[in-house]
Amino acid sequence: MEIASWNVNSIKARLDHVKNWLEKRGPDILLLQELKGVDFPTETFRALGYESVAVTQKAYNGVAIVSRFPVKSVSQSLDGLGVDTHARFLEVIIKDLRVVNIYLPNGNPIGTEKFEYKLDWMDRLRVQMERWLTSEIATVVGGDFNVIPEDIDCHKPASWIGDALFQPEPRERYRGLLELGYIDAFRSLHPSEKGQFTFWDYFRQAFEHNRGIRIDHFLLSPGLSSRLKSCVIDKIPRRLPKPSDHTPIVLTLD
Repeated sequence: MEIASWNVNSIKARLDHVKNWLEKRGPDILLLQELKGVDFPTETFRALGYESVAVTQKAYNGVAIVSRFPVKSVSQSLDGLGVDTHARFLEVIIKDLRVVNIYLPNGNPIGTEKFEYKLDWMDRLRVQMERWLTSEIATVVGGDFNVIPEDIDCHKPASWIGDALFQPEPRERYRGLLELGYIDAFRSLHPSEKGQFTFWDYFRQAFEHNRGIRIDHFLLSPGLSSRLKSCVIDKIPRRLPKPSDHTPIVLTLD
């Protein structure tokens, strides 16, 4: 089974890119983040052989899951906040897997309510992920985590010192998810490989010079370790005209 994740930075602006990539790559499941709109093109994906579930929001955020297999929707919001007005979370069951798509808050600027919201969101995510470990259903959590886990995950750490994605608090919380037993699929297979990024700024030819960061991740519950076959970053869509600033990351499970 092949599961991909891609922050498309507007599904309306990048729909043709997504359609073409699905036709060429053909993953079984695709997690999409930052849809940036209320309308989701369900019929377009159905014509390609995918059913879909989406949580949308006007102009901001938004997550969706498209799948070749039947999808059972479980939850569209993270527990612990009452009604969360941000469309950032989607939990479904597909075949024998719990598949969770997240668009974790950016948190910038530091020292504001946005940063506190990021930390609170991560604390609530940890509670939920700990609960999933007691389930008989294996869990895949994928998406845009907006966290640079380690120095190896960015081109130049000094450039990110003042950014919320690189602060000690979110990085510690990310490591805490691994301490629960979850597996960072990409880093577990590429433990010391440098220069592997999923996001590049649009400015100063960041992509051309590979000045990027790795912030799109797949975390797997421990029982999936024996099924983990590969996890790769597909940079081809980032080379297209008017691309998203992210590129897909693709997980393969036996």
